[in-house]
Amino acid sequence: PAGSQDTPSIRLWSDFLNVPLHPKSVYVIRQYLHDGDCGCLEAFGQGESLLQDPVCAEELEDRLHFYVEECDYLQGFQVLCDLHNGFSGVGAKVTELLHDEYSRKGILSWGLTPVLSAVGAGLFFFSPQDPQTSFYRLMNTALGIAHLSRHSSLFCPLSLSGSLGIR
Repeated sequence: PAGSQDTPSIRLWSDFLNVPLHPKSVYVIRQYLHDGDCGCLEAFGQGESLLQDPVCAEELEDRLHFYVEECDYLQGFQVLCDLHNGFSGVGAKVTELLHDEYSRKGILSWGLTPVLSAVGAGLFFFSPQDPQTSFYRLMNTALGIAHLSRHSSLFCPLSLSGSLGIR
């Protein structure tokens, strides 16, 4: 019909941004796509094992070196990482890689946790109906904080909940 516009295909979270990102700044983990076979990245170990895969590690290093070479004076890195799921393992391995390869540069890491549910007057992170998910989230958060703080110059946890979602 006249006046209709073709809507662009939305496949990734970055497609919702108003500013287009450079193609080398987004890395799609195929096995964890929303329509993938494997499901969600829910455990710290799953995230860590992603960067133990030589193909994934090499791709990450190539993309990192692409941006580092563009810098006139590299001062450091900022790493934003979800702590409550398997991306805490990814963030831990990324900060370890940065720490090993760029030991003289600063690494500022931000550990992010969402507020997932509200109960009574207080907000809390874990659903009382699902103890396995609560356990995964607690372990991911604890391991993420330990590993990110070990390899970062400064680690700063961020949450809208006063307790990082841990009750």
